[in-house]
Amino acid sequence: MDHGAHHSHAAHGDAHGTAHGATWGTAIRATLHCLTGCLVGEVLGMVIGTALGWGNVPTMVLAISLAFLFGYSFTLFAVVRAGLAPKAAIKVALAADTVSIAVMELVDNGIIALTPGAMDAHLSDALFWSALLGGFAVAFVVTTPVNKWMIGRGKGHAVVHAYH
Repeated sequence: MDHGAHHSHAAHGDAHGTAHGATWGTAIRATLHCLTGCLVGEVLGMVIGTALGWGNVPTMVLAISLAFLFGYSFTLFAVVRAGLAPKAAIKVALAADTVSIAVMELVDNGIIALTPGAMDAHLSDALFWSALLGGFAVAFVVTTPVNKWMIGRGKGHAVVHAYH
């Protein structure tokens, strides 16, 4: 096998989908990283909106916005700490996390919206927390294969691996 053929094989992965470190373990770690940022931001947004008596739409907009902010910031701070310039770090964070956060938020908020009574539940209600956390559990299961697929193609969290 010549070097060009070997390089091409490595760039596209093998039959097991391990290009760019696209193992299930890598996908799970990437999804947990995303989940952490989303969870912090979304819980904070839901708590703020609910505590202030905001309606469902402004509360969800705040929660989703904070989920993206925290999700991006976790990656941003990690790659800046690894030595990347802030402007380049922003590009890496956007490339690494946008699809993962979007899928996670779509699934989680869809479950919350479709759970009867969850949108009107208060912070002291078990329904509030079970819908929110249950939504994230389902979002984790849905987002992990998405991250594995993206990492296998050198996208998503694969762009961050060079800085870890």
